[in-house]
Amino acid sequence: MKRPSFSTPSSPMTAQRVSLIGGLMVAVGPIAMALYTPAMPDVVAAYDSTKSIVKLTLTLYFAGFALAQLVAGPLSDAIGRRPVALIFAAIFCTASLGALLAPTIETLATARFAQGIGASAGVAISRAIVRDCFQGEDSSRIMNIISIILSLGPAVSPTVGGLLVLHVGWKSVFLVMTALGLAVLMVALVAMRETLPAAQPMRMATLGSSYLRLLSNRHFRAASLTVAGSVGAIYAQATLLPFILMGQVGLGPSGFGLAMLMQSGMFLLGALVARSAMKRISAYRLVWPGLAAIALGSIFIFLLLWEHDPNTLRVMIPVGFYAFGIAFVVPAMSTAALAPFPRIAGAAAALMGFLQMGAGLTVGTIGAFFADTLVAFAVLIPSMGAVACVSYLVYRSKPHLAEPEPQENVIGTAPPGRTFLRNQDTAQSENRRDKN
Repeated sequence: MKRPSFSTPSSPMTAQRVSLIGGLMVAVGPIAMALYTPAMPDVVAAYDSTKSIVKLTLTLYFAGFALAQLVAGPLSDAIGRRPVALIFAAIFCTASLGALLAPTIETLATARFAQGIGASAGVAISRAIVRDCFQGEDSSRIMNIISIILSLGPAVSPTVGGLLVLHVGWKSVFLVMTALGLAVLMVALVAMRETLPAAQPMRMATLGSSYLRLLSNRHFRAASLTVAGSVGAIYAQATLLPFILMGQVGLGPSGFGLAMLMQSGMFLLGALVARSAMKRISAYRLVWPGLAAIALGSIFIFLLLWEHDPNTLRVMIPVGFYAFGIAFVVPAMSTAALAPFPRIAGAAAALMGFLQMGAGLTVGTIGAFFADTLVAFAVLIPSMGAVACVSYLVYRSKPHLAEPEPQENVIGTAPPGRTFLRNQDTAQSENRRDKN
C-alpha cells in the first residue's frame, strides 16, 4: 500500500534543491573541523606552542559553533533563512582568511572561534528549511539525503587535510575552507529561496520564552537528547581520536585521514541503507536498530579500557559501528523533535543543534582532564551512547506526540492532510499537559 505524503504543495523549493542546499550548508562545520585535525601536530610546531593550547583552538571552534546557533536559529525566524545564511557564510569566509594569515597562536584561536560562529548557521537553517517545506515521512527522507551529503565531506576531509599538510603545508587547509565558504555564499545567493512562512519578532524576552518552552517540553527533550547522544559523539571523538591515532597508535597525518574514513564511510553506508529501507517502512522503525548498533559500538569502545597496546582497527571498528547507527537515528528523531514547533522552527533547530554540539564540546573538554586519552575515549563515548538509548526509552514511553509513523495512524481513517493537522493539534495539547 502506498504511504501518504505530507509535503507542502506550495513549497518554494523542490525536495532535491532543499536536500542539496541543506546538505552543503550543514557539511561546512564538520568539514572545517575534519580538515584541521590532521594539521594540529604541525600547528604545535609552527607556533612553538603546546598540545593543550592547540587543542584549545579546536575547543573554541566547537564553542563558537554551538553557542552561535542559539542566535542564528531565532534570527532566521525573524529576518528569514536566506539573509542569515548569507551573513554567516560571509563570517566564515572572513574568519578562514584570518586563520590563514594568523601570525600568532592567539590570533589563530580567535579566527577558529569566528569560524565556528560562521559555520553554525548551517545546522539550524538547513533543518528549519526542511521543517518549513515538508513534514512527516517526506521530512525524514530529506533529512536522510542531507545526512548522505553530510557524510561525503567529512569522509574525505581528513584524508584531504592530511595530504595537504604533507605536500603543501598546514596553512593550505584554511585556503580550502575559504573556498568552501565562498561556495556556500554563492549557493545561498543564487539557488536558495526564502522559505520562512511568517516572520517572528526577535525580542530577548520572546527568545528566552521560546527556549524555555522547548526545554520544558518533554517530547522535545527526549527526541533532542537522543540525537545529541548519537551525533554528539562524533564531535567528541574529533577532539580525542587525533591524539589516540597519531599520538598513541603512531599514525601520520595522511594515515590518520585514511583511518577516519572508517567512521565517515560507515556513516555513509548507514545513510544509504536507511534510505533504501525508508522506501518500505517508516523511518521511525529504523531507530531501534540504529541504537542497537550504537550500543554495540559503545560496548567495544568500553572494552578498550583493558587494551594496553591499541591499534587502528581495534579503535576504529567500534567507531564505525557507532557511526553506522547514527545514520538510522537522526532522520526520524530530528523530524520528531521539530514537528510540533512550526512557528519557531529556527529556534527549535538551533537548540537541538546546540545540544548535540554542546554534548560533544562538554565531553571533549572533560576528556582533556584525563591523563590517558584512550581511557577518556573508552569511558566518555559509551556514556554518550547510553544517553541516546535512555532518552529514546523516555521518548517511547509516550511516543507519537506529533508525526512519528503517521501512516500507521492515518491509513483508512481520514484524508492524510486532515489527519496530520489533527495529530499535530493533539500533540500540542498533549505537550502542554506533559511538561515536567
